[in-house]
Amino acid sequence: MTGIVRLGVVTLIVGLGLGACSGGTGTDEAADGAAATEALTIVTDTGRHAFQVEIADDEEERQRGLMFRPPLPNGGGMLFEFPEASEQSFWMHNTPSSLDILYIGPDGRIISIARNTTPNSDTPIPSNGAANGVLELRAGRAAEISADPGDQVIHPFFGND
Repeated sequence: MTGIVRLGVVTLIVGLGLGACSGGTGTDEAADGAAATEALTIVTDTGRHAFQVEIADDEEERQRGLMFRPPLPNGGGMLFEFPEASEQSFWMHNTPSSLDILYIGPDGRIISIARNTTPNSDTPIPSNGAANGVLELRAGRAAEISADPGDQVIHPFFGND
């Protein structure tokens, strides 16, 4: 889906790609071999919007992310969890489908949204603020649910579930 470049404190992480990501150890998979998912809700002016997201919470998962993967379904996504909030920057390297990238602060509030990103682009897409969560959704999905900066993302990672 996307390669990520994390440019916090001069750290460069390449990544979002291939594999299955899940919470915890990164090895949990559903019985059918598909990636395990967790519930996540985005609260906007139009209501509560439920998603099932894969989790990328370690270096390997964040580097691999969703690269080379088919488009996400309407209710799917990937949540990248970083241990510290800092300026984040993702790219679309080896990501054949456009995405919406939501940068999220430690309080679960959306900081910024990169809408309809360009597939396979190596251009960095900055968070424009300290984020420790990054949510990738199918391109156009953020607009469909009227997501905007300041809206709340509810998930255990943000301690607001």
